[in-house]
Amino acid sequence: MQATLAGGLAHLSQLAGTGPLYSHIGGSVVHLLVSAFTERPKLPDNYAQDTWQKLDEAVRAIQSSTSIKYNLEELYQAVENLCSYKVSPTLYKQLWQVCEDHVKAQILQCCTDYLDSLLFLKKVNKCWQDHCRQMIMIRSIFLFLDRTYVLQNSMLPSIWDMGLELFRKHIISDKLVQNKTIAGILLLIERERNGEAVDRSLLRSLLSMLSDLQVYKESFEQKFLEETNCLYAAEGQRLMQEREVPEYLHHVNKRLEEEGDRVITYLDHSTQKPLIACVEKQLLGEHLTAILQKGLDNLLDENRISDLTQTYQLFSRVKGGQQILLQNWSEYIKNFGTTIVVNPEKDKDMVQELLDFKDKVDHIIEACFQKNEKFINLMKESFETFINKRPNKPAELIAKHVDSKLRAGNKESTDEELERILDKIMIIFRFIHGKDVFEAFYKKDLAKRLLVGKSASVDAEKSMLSKLKHGKPLQLLTLVFKSEPFVLIYVKVTDWIVKRTECPTPPTVQNGNLRLLYLVFLFPLQGKKEFHVSLFQTLVLLMFNEGDEFIFEEIKIATGVEDSELRRTLQSLACGKARVLIKNPKGKDVEDGDKFIFNGDFKHKLFRIKINQIQMKETVEEQVSTTERVFQDRQYQIDAAIVRIMKMRKTLCHNLLVSELYNQLKFPVKPGDLKKRIESLIDRDYMERDKDNPNQYHYVA
Repeated sequence: MQATLAGGLAHLSQLAGTGPLYSHIGGSVVHLLVSAFTERPKLPDNYAQDTWQKLDEAVRAIQSSTSIKYNLEELYQAVENLCSYKVSPTLYKQLWQVCEDHVKAQILQCCTDYLDSLLFLKKVNKCWQDHCRQMIMIRSIFLFLDRTYVLQNSMLPSIWDMGLELFRKHIISDKLVQNKTIAGILLLIERERNGEAVDRSLLRSLLSMLSDLQVYKESFEQKFLEETNCLYAAEGQRLMQEREVPEYLHHVNKRLEEEGDRVITYLDHSTQKPLIACVEKQLLGEHLTAILQKGLDNLLDENRISDLTQTYQLFSRVKGGQQILLQNWSEYIKNFGTTIVVNPEKDKDMVQELLDFKDKVDHIIEACFQKNEKFINLMKESFETFINKRPNKPAELIAKHVDSKLRAGNKESTDEELERILDKIMIIFRFIHGKDVFEAFYKKDLAKRLLVGKSASVDAEKSMLSKLKHGKPLQLLTLVFKSEPFVLIYVKVTDWIVKRTECPTPPTVQNGNLRLLYLVFLFPLQGKKEFHVSLFQTLVLLMFNEGDEFIFEEIKIATGVEDSELRRTLQSLACGKARVLIKNPKGKDVEDGDKFIFNGDFKHKLFRIKINQIQMKETVEEQVSTTERVFQDRQYQIDAAIVRIMKMRKTLCHNLLVSELYNQLKFPVKPGDLKKRIESLIDRDYMERDKDNPNQYHYVA
């Protein structure tokens, strides 16, 4: 009977419209053209009341989790029928009331005084899950009402939102329920932070409930962040005292990962930014200086790559973290480098230590600091600062180090290795200010290498000069190669010992231009041997055309070679591996009165033999002389620069003149030195002081 009535009402509802109507009659489709009724047919008596009774019964069955007597399609159609006859406002109010009554009844169950907060949370969660499930089913029955009447009235919440509003108003907004719920959630999170296993699905459901009810931020997030802040503030203070820096940073990283995982697993996504910021501030931001002071130097000293990488990554997360790391990085480089440079006892190994230190910081920048340009630039500035704390000496020692690498017999076995070492030396060279000091020592050492045939290779020498020119042109160095230092000539002395023939000194020897020669000797036991010898060695050997033996003083007078050079030359001929001469008495050092005898029984497996010249160590006097020469050259350059500036400007005050000089001079100079040179030029009438203003100078034409 009710089904027939419902069908009839549906039929009437369709007739109330205009346009074509399709209806099934006896399995065939009949097309009816209907005109709009001027009057909607009246509902049968008690239809609305009876229909609501059925709907109310169905809603209560859903809320009590019992079976529904009626077909859901039938209930949906009943709602549609009521809405079609303008019963929607009453229907909406009736539905609101029955839902509100049910929610109010739930508060009594939720407020049961559970001693265990976990049981309470589970009760609240079940209440919420049941409520959501019920509202979904209720909405499916009243869907027509939701899509017509509610949709047309913007002030009314949808049926789903109505359910949320009722749950929020009567359950979660209840102070007792809310306080116990939030306290229980915070307790579970605290336990998890302490390493206990907790029900994460329960946390996810409850926090999702708070988010859906739009009370997440005010009821939970604020308290959660406050507790987090207090927890990590105390933890940071405690662990900074208890743990070493690597262990502490590992803990910070672990905490950040844990909190990030909480956001993914059960916290609302909006909490991520303030939560991570809180952890970073309390565990890192508050301790940046303390962390670096306590552990950075050790990490760098011990080359702890993974720990340094973690330090950089963590400090980069905090505002100002990278900047303070940069400052400490720079201080470390300057302090460590200064210990290498300023200690005269380390001069012997200074350059190698600088190269090793540079390799180390380069590796740290690449492996730990992601090749950050700020760290690279500050490293360069720091190297330039500490390496020039001791003027001139680093430049001198770098030149000596280059000499040791380019000298024949160095330990580098391949051209590639030598080239790589020279490239590294050039990087250190670019940091020094006194490049003219380097130039003076380098030029002198280069000349010695070429003179005594001690250069590793011509290609290596040219390569080094090319590097120097590419960086800062050193004009004086080019003079070394204006002559041909490796011109080789042959001087043959036949019938040695068996029959002596006079051998005049070659013109090239007389002119003093000869660098290296080949001398061929005939020995009774082994025949011809070809010797590769230097100029001084040649002069000594040619004397033995005149006799079998000579004392030191005789050789010195005949050759005219300087005393120390002659002693080294005789050492190479009589005390080395290829002993063409025999020294009497035996010994490594050449003393006055020593006798030298031609070795007629000389034997050697090779035909061509190079007699290495013994290179004399630079004396203190030579070092002082070279340094003084550099100082004198600088004075000339300062004088020339002053005259050049004054000639162009005519009149200039003292401060501007000094400023111009600093811009033009390529070496470090003190204000006092500049003042002395200005006074010298005034005394020599190149310039004069202004009569009224002593700080002003005029150029004297």
